[in-house]
Amino acid sequence: MRHVIAIDQGTTGTTVLVLDEALQLRGRGYQEFRQIYPEPGWVEHDPEDIWASVCAALEAALVGIDRQSVAAIGITNQRETTVVWDRSSGKAIHNAIVWQDRRTAERCAELAGAGKGPRVRELTGLPLDPYFSGTKLSWLLRHVSGAAAAANAGELAFGTIDSYLLWRLTGGEVHATDASNASRTLLFDLHALAWSDELLELIGAPRAILPRVVESSGTVGLTRGVPGVRDGVPIAGLAGDQQSALFGQACFAPGDAKCTYGTGAFILMNTGDRPIASQAGLVTTVAWKLATGELRYALEGSAFIAGAAVQWLRDGLQLFASARDVEALAASVPDSGGVIVVPAFSGLGAPHWRPDARAAITGLTRGTTRGHIARATLEGIALQNVDILRAMERDAGRALTVLKVDGGASANDLLMQFQSDVLGVEISRPQLVETTALGAAFLAGLGTGVWKDQAQVQSTWREQKRFSPGGDSARVAEHLARWDAAVRKA
Repeated sequence: MRHVIAIDQGTTGTTVLVLDEALQLRGRGYQEFRQIYPEPGWVEHDPEDIWASVCAALEAALVGIDRQSVAAIGITNQRETTVVWDRSSGKAIHNAIVWQDRRTAERCAELAGAGKGPRVRELTGLPLDPYFSGTKLSWLLRHVSGAAAAANAGELAFGTIDSYLLWRLTGGEVHATDASNASRTLLFDLHALAWSDELLELIGAPRAILPRVVESSGTVGLTRGVPGVRDGVPIAGLAGDQQSALFGQACFAPGDAKCTYGTGAFILMNTGDRPIASQAGLVTTVAWKLATGELRYALEGSAFIAGAAVQWLRDGLQLFASARDVEALAASVPDSGGVIVVPAFSGLGAPHWRPDARAAITGLTRGTTRGHIARATLEGIALQNVDILRAMERDAGRALTVLKVDGGASANDLLMQFQSDVLGVEISRPQLVETTALGAAFLAGLGTGVWKDQAQVQSTWREQKRFSPGGDSARVAEHLARWDAAVRKA
Protein backbone atom coordinates (compact mmCIF):
# COMPACT_ATOMS: atom_id res chain seq x y z
CA MET A 1 0.00 0.00 0.00
CA ARG A 2 1.50 3.32 -1.11
CA HIS A 3 1.01 6.52 0.85
CA VAL A 4 1.00 10.19 -0.14
CA ILE A 5 1.97 12.99 2.24
CA ALA A 6 0.33 16.40 2.05
CA ILE A 7 2.07 19.32 3.77
CA ASP A 8 -0.37 22.20 4.33
CA GLN A 9 1.72 25.10 5.59
CA GLY A 10 -0.77 27.67 6.85
CA THR A 11 -0.68 31.08 8.48
CA THR A 12 -0.85 29.94 12.09
CA GLY A 13 0.31 26.33 11.85
CA THR A 14 1.26 23.39 9.67
CA THR A 15 -0.98 20.39 9.00
CA VAL A 16 0.35 17.15 7.53
CA LEU A 17 -1.99 14.45 6.23
CA VAL A 18 -1.07 10.93 5.08
CA LEU A 19 -3.44 9.28 2.59
CA ASP A 20 -3.33 5.74 1.25
CA GLU A 21 -4.05 4.62 -2.32
CA ALA A 22 -7.74 4.27 -1.49
CA LEU A 23 -7.74 7.94 -0.48
CA GLN A 24 -8.31 7.03 3.16
CA LEU A 25 -6.78 9.26 5.83
CA ARG A 26 -4.09 7.27 7.67
CA GLY A 27 -2.19 9.92 9.59
CA ARG A 28 -2.47 13.52 10.72
CA GLY A 29 -0.15 15.95 12.45
CA TYR A 30 -0.47 19.62 13.37
CA GLN A 31 1.92 22.15 14.87
CA GLU A 32 1.33 25.84 15.55
CA PHE A 33 4.10 28.44 15.45
CA ARG A 34 4.73 32.02 16.58
CA GLN A 35 3.09 35.09 15.11
CA ILE A 36 5.38 38.15 15.19
CA TYR A 37 3.99 41.71 15.16
CA PRO A 38 6.94 44.17 15.09
CA GLU A 39 4.73 47.22 14.46
CA PRO A 40 1.03 47.92 13.94
CA GLY A 41 0.00 46.46 10.58
CA TRP A 42 3.18 44.37 10.31
CA VAL A 43 3.03 40.56 10.48
CA GLU A 44 6.08 38.29 10.31
CA HIS A 45 7.05 34.64 10.71
CA ASP A 46 10.45 33.18 11.52
CA PRO A 47 11.17 30.74 8.64
CA GLU A 48 12.95 28.44 11.09
CA ASP A 49 9.73 28.27 13.13
CA ILE A 50 7.87 27.31 9.97
CA TRP A 51 10.38 24.57 9.13
CA ALA A 52 10.29 23.25 12.71
CA SER A 53 6.48 23.09 12.54
CA VAL A 54 6.68 21.09 9.30
CA CYS A 55 9.11 18.61 10.86
CA ALA A 56 6.99 18.22 14.00
CA ALA A 57 3.76 17.74 12.01
CA LEU A 58 5.49 15.20 9.74
CA GLU A 59 6.69 13.22 12.73
CA ALA A 60 3.19 13.09 14.23
CA ALA A 61 1.48 12.18 10.95
CA LEU A 62 3.88 9.34 10.13
CA VAL A 63 3.42 7.43 13.38
CA GLY A 64 2.69 3.83 12.38
CA ILE A 65 3.35 4.47 8.67
CA ASP A 66 5.99 2.38 6.87
CA ARG A 67 8.40 5.07 5.69
CA GLN A 68 9.30 3.00 2.62
CA SER A 69 5.66 3.13 1.49
CA VAL A 70 5.65 6.91 1.04
CA ALA A 71 5.36 7.44 -2.72
CA ALA A 72 5.01 11.23 -3.01
CA ILE A 73 4.79 14.52 -1.15
CA GLY A 74 2.59 17.48 -2.03
CA ILE A 75 3.02 21.01 -0.68
CA THR A 76 0.38 23.67 -0.29
CA ASN A 77 1.03 26.95 1.41
CA GLN A 78 0.02 30.38 2.65
CA ARG A 79 0.63 32.07 -0.66
CA GLU A 80 1.88 35.65 -0.69
CA THR A 81 4.06 35.29 2.39
CA THR A 82 7.58 36.20 1.25
CA VAL A 83 10.96 34.73 2.21
CA VAL A 84 14.46 35.64 1.00
CA TRP A 85 17.34 33.36 1.95
CA ASP A 86 21.04 32.91 1.30
CA ARG A 87 21.69 30.24 -1.32
CA SER A 88 24.89 28.99 0.31
CA SER A 89 23.78 28.80 3.94
CA GLY A 90 20.03 28.39 3.47
CA LYS A 91 19.44 31.00 6.18
CA ALA A 92 16.76 33.65 5.71
CA ILE A 93 18.04 37.23 5.64
CA HIS A 94 14.97 38.46 7.56
CA ASN A 95 11.74 37.12 8.97
CA ALA A 96 9.17 36.14 6.38
CA ILE A 97 6.74 38.98 5.62
CA VAL A 98 3.24 37.51 5.90
CA TRP A 99 0.44 38.00 3.39
CA GLN A 100 -1.55 40.00 5.99
CA ASP A 101 1.28 42.53 6.37
CA ARG A 102 0.46 46.11 5.27
CA ARG A 103 3.87 47.79 5.47
CA THR A 104 4.08 48.34 1.70
CA ALA A 105 0.73 50.14 1.43
CA GLU A 106 2.48 53.47 0.81
CA ARG A 107 4.63 51.99 -1.96
CA CYS A 108 1.57 50.48 -3.62
CA ALA A 109 -0.17 53.85 -3.41
CA GLU A 110 2.86 55.52 -5.02
CA LEU A 111 2.80 53.09 -7.94
CA ALA A 112 -0.95 53.51 -8.32
CA GLY A 113 -0.58 57.30 -8.18
CA ALA A 114 1.96 57.04 -11.00
CA GLY A 115 -0.68 55.36 -13.13
CA LYS A 116 0.82 51.86 -13.01
CA GLY A 117 -2.25 50.06 -11.68
CA PRO A 118 -4.04 49.30 -14.96
CA ARG A 119 -0.92 47.86 -16.59
CA VAL A 120 -0.13 45.73 -13.54
CA ARG A 121 -3.68 44.35 -13.50
CA GLU A 122 -3.56 43.71 -17.26
CA LEU A 123 -0.39 41.61 -16.93
CA THR A 124 -0.97 39.93 -13.58
CA GLY A 125 -4.72 39.92 -12.92
CA LEU A 126 -3.94 41.56 -9.57
CA PRO A 127 -4.48 45.02 -8.10
CA LEU A 128 -1.58 46.97 -6.65
CA ASP A 129 -2.01 45.98 -3.02
CA PRO A 130 0.43 45.16 -0.19
CA TYR A 131 -1.28 41.74 0.07
CA PHE A 132 0.86 40.42 -2.79
CA SER A 133 4.51 39.34 -2.70
CA GLY A 134 6.27 41.74 -5.07
CA THR A 135 6.37 44.84 -2.91
CA LYS A 136 7.25 42.70 0.12
CA LEU A 137 10.30 41.45 -1.80
CA SER A 138 11.34 44.96 -2.83
CA TRP A 139 10.98 46.12 0.80
CA LEU A 140 13.37 43.38 1.95
CA LEU A 141 15.91 44.25 -0.74
CA ARG A 142 15.77 47.92 0.25
CA HIS A 143 15.80 47.54 4.03
CA VAL A 144 18.13 44.60 4.74
CA SER A 145 21.74 45.73 4.58
CA GLY A 146 23.58 44.34 1.55
CA ALA A 147 20.54 42.46 0.27
CA ALA A 148 20.16 44.29 -3.04
CA ALA A 149 23.79 43.71 -4.03
CA ALA A 150 23.66 40.07 -2.96
CA ALA A 151 20.44 39.54 -4.90
CA ASN A 152 21.90 41.02 -8.09
CA ALA A 153 24.96 38.78 -7.66
CA GLY A 154 22.72 35.69 -7.55
CA GLU A 155 23.57 34.94 -3.92
CA LEU A 156 19.99 35.16 -2.62
CA ALA A 157 16.82 33.21 -3.37
CA PHE A 158 13.28 34.56 -3.18
CA GLY A 159 10.23 32.45 -2.73
CA THR A 160 6.77 32.07 -1.38
CA ILE A 161 6.52 29.37 1.30
CA ASP A 162 6.22 26.53 -1.21
CA SER A 163 9.61 27.49 -2.68
CA TYR A 164 11.20 27.73 0.75
CA LEU A 165 9.88 24.32 1.83
CA LEU A 166 10.88 22.75 -1.48
CA TRP A 167 14.40 24.08 -0.94
CA ARG A 168 14.52 22.66 2.58
CA LEU A 169 12.95 19.31 1.66
CA THR A 170 15.45 18.78 -1.17
CA GLY A 171 18.47 19.78 0.89
CA GLY A 172 18.93 23.00 -1.09
CA GLU A 173 18.85 21.27 -4.49
CA VAL A 174 15.68 22.77 -5.98
CA HIS A 175 14.56 26.40 -6.19
CA ALA A 176 11.16 26.39 -7.87
CA THR A 177 7.53 27.39 -7.53
CA ASP A 178 4.38 26.53 -9.45
CA ALA A 179 2.25 28.79 -11.61
CA SER A 180 -0.51 29.13 -8.99
CA ASN A 181 1.92 30.63 -6.48
CA ALA A 182 3.85 32.64 -9.07
CA SER A 183 0.60 34.28 -10.13
CA ARG A 184 0.33 35.87 -6.65
CA THR A 185 3.60 37.82 -6.76
CA LEU A 186 2.86 40.87 -8.97
CA LEU A 187 5.87 39.68 -11.02
CA PHE A 188 4.28 36.99 -13.21
CA ASP A 189 2.65 37.48 -16.61
CA LEU A 190 -0.67 35.65 -16.36
CA HIS A 191 -0.93 35.20 -20.12
CA ALA A 192 2.65 34.27 -21.01
CA LEU A 193 2.92 32.17 -17.80
CA ALA A 194 6.41 33.56 -17.22
CA TRP A 195 8.23 36.13 -15.10
CA SER A 196 7.87 39.58 -16.64
CA ASP A 197 10.91 41.81 -17.13
CA GLU A 198 8.59 44.81 -17.24
CA LEU A 199 7.14 43.96 -13.84
CA LEU A 200 10.52 43.11 -12.34
CA GLU A 201 11.78 46.56 -13.28
CA LEU A 202 8.64 48.28 -12.02
CA ILE A 203 8.56 46.51 -8.65
CA GLY A 204 12.33 46.42 -8.20
CA ALA A 205 13.39 42.78 -8.21
CA PRO A 206 16.31 41.15 -10.05
CA ARG A 207 15.62 38.07 -12.16
CA ALA A 208 18.56 36.25 -10.51
CA ILE A 209 16.58 35.92 -7.26
CA LEU A 210 13.53 34.20 -8.77
CA PRO A 211 12.57 30.52 -8.64
CA ARG A 212 11.94 28.38 -11.71
CA VAL A 213 8.21 28.01 -12.51
CA VAL A 214 6.98 24.41 -12.82
CA GLU A 215 3.68 22.54 -13.17
CA SER A 216 1.45 22.05 -10.14
CA SER A 217 1.56 18.26 -10.55
CA GLY A 218 4.63 16.19 -11.43
CA THR A 219 7.97 15.41 -9.77
CA VAL A 220 10.02 18.56 -9.23
CA GLY A 221 12.55 17.27 -6.68
CA LEU A 222 13.49 14.45 -4.30
CA THR A 223 13.74 14.56 -0.52
CA ARG A 224 17.19 14.75 1.05
CA GLY A 225 17.99 14.95 4.73
CA VAL A 226 14.42 15.42 6.00
CA PRO A 227 13.97 14.10 9.56
CA GLY A 228 11.78 10.98 9.57
CA VAL A 229 11.43 10.81 5.78
CA ARG A 230 13.58 8.57 3.58
CA ASP A 231 15.73 10.22 0.93
CA GLY A 232 14.48 10.07 -2.63
CA VAL A 233 10.73 10.61 -2.10
CA PRO A 234 9.34 12.59 -5.07
CA ILE A 235 7.93 16.01 -4.27
CA ALA A 236 5.27 16.07 -6.94
CA GLY A 237 2.54 18.55 -5.99
CA LEU A 238 2.77 22.31 -5.53
CA ALA A 239 -0.14 24.73 -5.26
CA GLY A 240 -1.13 27.80 -3.30
CA ASP A 241 -3.52 26.95 -0.50
CA GLN A 242 -6.68 28.31 -2.08
CA GLN A 243 -6.04 26.77 -5.49
CA SER A 244 -5.23 23.52 -3.74
CA ALA A 245 -8.56 23.67 -1.91
CA LEU A 246 -10.34 24.25 -5.23
CA PHE A 247 -8.67 21.10 -6.56
CA GLY A 248 -9.34 19.20 -3.34
CA GLN A 249 -13.03 20.11 -3.55
CA ALA A 250 -13.08 18.55 -7.05
CA CYS A 251 -14.12 21.89 -8.56
CA PHE A 252 -12.90 20.74 -11.97
CA ALA A 253 -15.65 22.27 -14.15
CA PRO A 254 -16.01 25.96 -15.08
CA GLY A 255 -18.46 27.60 -12.69
CA ASP A 256 -17.58 25.33 -9.76
CA ALA A 257 -16.79 27.44 -6.68
CA LYS A 258 -15.59 26.97 -3.12
CA CYS A 259 -15.01 29.07 -0.03
CA THR A 260 -12.29 28.22 2.48
CA TYR A 261 -12.91 29.60 5.98
CA GLY A 262 -9.49 29.80 7.57
CA THR A 263 -7.63 32.76 9.02
CA GLY A 264 -9.29 34.64 6.18
CA ALA A 265 -12.11 33.63 3.82
CA PHE A 266 -11.14 32.83 0.25
CA ILE A 267 -13.60 32.22 -2.57
CA LEU A 268 -12.47 30.81 -5.91
CA MET A 269 -14.47 29.99 -9.02
CA ASN A 270 -13.05 27.82 -11.79
CA THR A 271 -13.29 29.84 -15.03
CA GLY A 272 -11.78 27.30 -17.44
CA ASP A 273 -8.73 27.61 -19.66
CA ARG A 274 -8.86 31.38 -20.20
CA PRO A 275 -8.41 34.13 -17.64
CA ILE A 276 -11.39 36.44 -17.07
CA ALA A 277 -10.38 40.03 -16.43
CA SER A 278 -12.40 41.19 -13.45
CA GLN A 279 -14.44 44.37 -13.77
CA ALA A 280 -15.66 44.11 -10.19
CA GLY A 281 -12.53 44.26 -8.08
CA LEU A 282 -11.70 40.55 -8.00
CA VAL A 283 -8.39 38.82 -8.65
CA THR A 284 -7.69 36.70 -11.71
CA THR A 285 -5.33 33.86 -10.88
CA VAL A 286 -3.90 30.59 -12.16
CA ALA A 287 -5.79 27.72 -10.52
CA TRP A 288 -3.41 24.94 -11.63
CA LYS A 289 -1.25 23.79 -14.50
CA LEU A 290 -0.82 20.03 -14.85
CA ALA A 291 1.84 18.01 -16.63
CA THR A 292 -0.91 16.79 -18.98
CA GLY A 293 -1.15 20.34 -20.31
CA GLU A 294 -4.39 21.14 -18.50
CA LEU A 295 -4.44 24.79 -17.49
CA ARG A 296 -7.19 26.29 -15.37
CA TYR A 297 -7.74 29.86 -14.23
CA ALA A 298 -9.95 31.16 -11.45
CA LEU A 299 -11.61 34.31 -10.22
CA GLU A 300 -10.85 34.92 -6.56
CA GLY A 301 -12.10 37.15 -3.82
CA SER A 302 -10.34 37.29 -0.47
CA ALA A 303 -11.57 38.53 2.88
CA PHE A 304 -8.41 38.95 4.93
CA ILE A 305 -10.06 38.12 8.26
CA ALA A 306 -12.48 35.27 8.96
CA GLY A 307 -11.47 32.74 11.62
CA ALA A 308 -9.01 35.33 12.94
CA ALA A 309 -12.03 37.41 14.05
CA VAL A 310 -13.10 34.53 16.29
CA GLN A 311 -9.56 34.37 17.67
CA TRP A 312 -9.87 38.07 18.49
CA LEU A 313 -13.08 37.42 20.42
CA ARG A 314 -11.24 34.66 22.31
CA ASP A 315 -7.87 36.33 22.92
CA GLY A 316 -8.57 40.05 22.66
CA LEU A 317 -11.98 40.29 24.32
CA GLN A 318 -11.72 36.97 26.21
CA LEU A 319 -15.37 36.18 25.54
CA PHE A 320 -14.70 32.42 25.69
CA ALA A 321 -11.86 29.98 26.27
CA SER A 322 -11.95 28.01 23.03
CA ALA A 323 -12.85 29.05 19.47
CA ARG A 324 -15.29 26.14 19.40
CA ASP A 325 -17.35 27.94 22.04
CA VAL A 326 -18.31 30.79 19.73
CA GLU A 327 -21.22 28.91 18.14
CA ALA A 328 -22.95 28.24 21.47
CA LEU A 329 -22.46 31.84 22.58
CA ALA A 330 -23.79 33.16 19.26
CA ALA A 331 -26.78 30.81 19.47
CA SER A 332 -27.66 32.14 22.94
CA VAL A 333 -29.44 35.06 21.25
CA PRO A 334 -32.05 34.81 18.46
CA ASP A 335 -30.29 37.39 16.28
CA SER A 336 -27.51 39.97 16.43
CA GLY A 337 -29.83 42.66 17.83
CA GLY A 338 -28.92 45.14 15.08
CA VAL A 339 -25.18 44.85 15.77
CA ILE A 340 -22.89 44.68 12.71
CA VAL A 341 -19.23 43.69 12.95
CA VAL A 342 -17.00 44.55 9.99
CA PRO A 343 -13.89 42.38 10.58
CA ALA A 344 -11.50 44.65 8.67
CA PHE A 345 -8.59 44.17 11.08
CA SER A 346 -6.17 44.03 8.12
CA GLY A 347 -8.09 46.33 5.78
CA LEU A 348 -10.74 45.30 3.30
CA GLY A 349 -9.86 42.96 0.45
CA ALA A 350 -11.95 42.18 -2.62
CA PRO A 351 -13.98 43.77 -4.03
CA HIS A 352 -13.26 46.96 -2.01
CA TRP A 353 -9.43 46.92 -1.81
CA ARG A 354 -9.20 49.43 1.01
CA PRO A 355 -5.98 48.77 2.96
CA ASP A 356 -6.78 51.78 5.15
CA ALA A 357 -10.10 50.34 6.40
CA ARG A 358 -10.30 49.23 10.01
CA ALA A 359 -12.58 46.89 11.91
CA ALA A 360 -15.82 48.43 13.15
CA ILE A 361 -18.77 47.53 15.37
CA THR A 362 -22.00 49.43 14.80
CA GLY A 363 -25.50 49.24 16.25
CA LEU A 364 -24.50 48.86 19.90
CA THR A 365 -27.12 49.59 22.55
CA ARG A 366 -27.37 49.14 26.31
CA GLY A 367 -29.05 45.83 25.55
CA THR A 368 -26.09 44.47 23.57
CA THR A 369 -24.58 41.32 25.13
CA ARG A 370 -21.58 39.08 24.56
CA GLY A 371 -23.89 36.82 22.56
CA HIS A 372 -24.88 39.63 20.19
CA ILE A 373 -21.25 40.52 19.51
CA ALA A 374 -20.33 36.86 18.94
CA ARG A 375 -23.24 36.37 16.56
CA ALA A 376 -22.54 39.61 14.71
CA THR A 377 -18.91 38.56 14.27
CA LEU A 378 -19.93 35.28 12.63
CA GLU A 379 -22.40 37.17 10.49
CA GLY A 380 -19.71 39.66 9.48
CA ILE A 381 -17.58 36.79 8.19
CA ALA A 382 -20.49 35.64 6.01
CA LEU A 383 -21.52 39.13 4.87
CA GLN A 384 -18.02 39.83 3.52
CA ASN A 385 -18.53 36.83 1.25
CA VAL A 386 -21.79 38.20 -0.13
CA ASP A 387 -19.91 41.20 -1.55
CA ILE A 388 -17.31 38.90 -3.10
CA LEU A 389 -19.72 36.38 -4.61
CA ARG A 390 -22.02 38.99 -6.12
CA ALA A 391 -18.98 40.53 -7.82
CA MET A 392 -17.89 37.07 -8.97
CA GLU A 393 -21.27 36.36 -10.53
CA ARG A 394 -21.10 39.63 -12.47
CA ASP A 395 -17.61 38.91 -13.76
CA ALA A 396 -18.30 35.28 -14.67
CA GLY A 397 -21.69 36.01 -16.21
CA ARG A 398 -23.30 33.14 -14.34
CA ALA A 399 -25.30 32.75 -11.14
CA LEU A 400 -23.93 30.58 -8.38
CA THR A 401 -26.16 27.67 -7.38
CA VAL A 402 -23.99 25.74 -4.90
CA LEU A 403 -20.99 26.87 -2.88
CA LYS A 404 -18.67 24.17 -1.55
CA VAL A 405 -17.11 25.08 1.80
CA ASP A 406 -14.12 23.90 3.80
CA GLY A 407 -11.69 25.07 6.45
CA GLY A 408 -12.03 25.09 10.21
CA ALA A 409 -14.90 27.59 10.52
CA SER A 410 -17.02 25.66 8.00
CA ALA A 411 -17.75 23.24 10.86
CA ASN A 412 -19.85 26.01 12.46
CA ASP A 413 -23.46 25.20 11.52
CA LEU A 414 -24.81 28.59 12.56
CA LEU A 415 -22.31 30.36 10.31
CA MET A 416 -22.99 28.04 7.36
CA GLN A 417 -26.76 28.44 7.66
CA PHE A 418 -26.48 32.23 7.82
CA GLN A 419 -24.15 32.13 4.81
CA SER A 420 -26.75 30.20 2.85
CA ASP A 421 -29.52 32.58 3.95
CA VAL A 422 -27.77 35.80 2.93
CA LEU A 423 -26.42 34.37 -0.34
CA GLY A 424 -29.62 32.62 -1.31
CA VAL A 425 -27.68 29.54 -2.49
CA GLU A 426 -27.06 26.06 -1.14
CA ILE A 427 -23.92 25.41 0.90
CA SER A 428 -22.25 22.00 0.55
CA ARG A 429 -19.83 20.81 3.24
CA PRO A 430 -17.67 17.74 2.55
CA GLN A 431 -16.96 14.92 4.96
CA LEU A 432 -13.33 15.95 5.21
CA VAL A 433 -13.05 19.75 5.49
CA GLU A 434 -9.23 19.78 5.22
CA THR A 435 -9.51 19.98 1.46
CA THR A 436 -6.52 22.32 1.16
CA ALA A 437 -4.23 19.46 2.19
CA LEU A 438 -6.29 16.99 0.13
CA GLY A 439 -5.66 19.06 -3.00
CA ALA A 440 -1.90 18.88 -2.45
CA ALA A 441 -2.12 15.12 -1.94
CA PHE A 442 -4.23 14.69 -5.08
CA LEU A 443 -1.77 16.73 -7.17
CA ALA A 444 1.20 14.75 -5.85
CA GLY A 445 -0.52 11.40 -6.32
CA LEU A 446 -1.61 12.24 -9.85
CA GLY A 447 1.90 13.45 -10.63
CA THR A 448 3.44 10.12 -9.62
CA GLY A 449 0.80 7.70 -10.87
CA VAL A 450 -0.59 6.76 -7.45
CA TRP A 451 -3.97 7.80 -8.84
CA LYS A 452 -4.64 7.62 -12.55
CA ASP A 453 -6.88 10.62 -13.24
CA GLN A 454 -9.11 13.34 -11.83
CA ALA A 455 -12.22 11.18 -12.23
CA GLN A 456 -10.83 8.79 -9.62
CA VAL A 457 -10.24 11.70 -7.28
CA GLN A 458 -13.69 13.17 -7.95
CA SER A 459 -15.40 9.86 -7.20
CA THR A 460 -14.08 9.96 -3.63
CA TRP A 461 -15.53 13.37 -2.77
CA ARG A 462 -18.38 12.98 -0.26
CA GLU A 463 -20.84 15.55 1.07
CA GLN A 464 -21.33 15.62 4.82
CA LYS A 465 -24.12 18.22 5.07
CA ARG A 466 -26.03 20.66 2.87
CA PHE A 467 -27.52 23.97 4.02
CA SER A 468 -30.43 25.51 2.10
CA PRO A 469 -31.46 29.18 2.27
CA GLY A 470 -34.34 29.75 4.61
CA GLY A 471 -34.14 33.37 5.70
CA ASP A 472 -36.97 35.86 5.25
CA SER A 473 -36.07 37.89 2.14
CA ALA A 474 -37.11 41.23 3.65
CA ARG A 475 -35.01 40.65 6.78
CA VAL A 476 -32.05 39.53 4.68
CA ALA A 477 -32.32 42.71 2.57
CA GLU A 478 -32.47 44.83 5.72
CA HIS A 479 -29.42 43.07 7.14
CA LEU A 480 -27.47 43.59 3.92
CA ALA A 481 -28.35 47.29 3.94
CA ARG A 482 -27.00 47.65 7.50
CA TRP A 483 -23.85 45.84 6.39
CA ASP A 484 -23.31 48.18 3.44
CA ALA A 485 -23.69 51.20 5.69
CA ALA A 486 -21.20 49.77 8.22
CA VAL A 487 -18.63 48.97 5.50
CA ARG A 488 -18.72 52.59 4.32
CA LYS A 489 -17.80 53.69 7.86
CA ALA A 490 -14.96 51.17 8.32
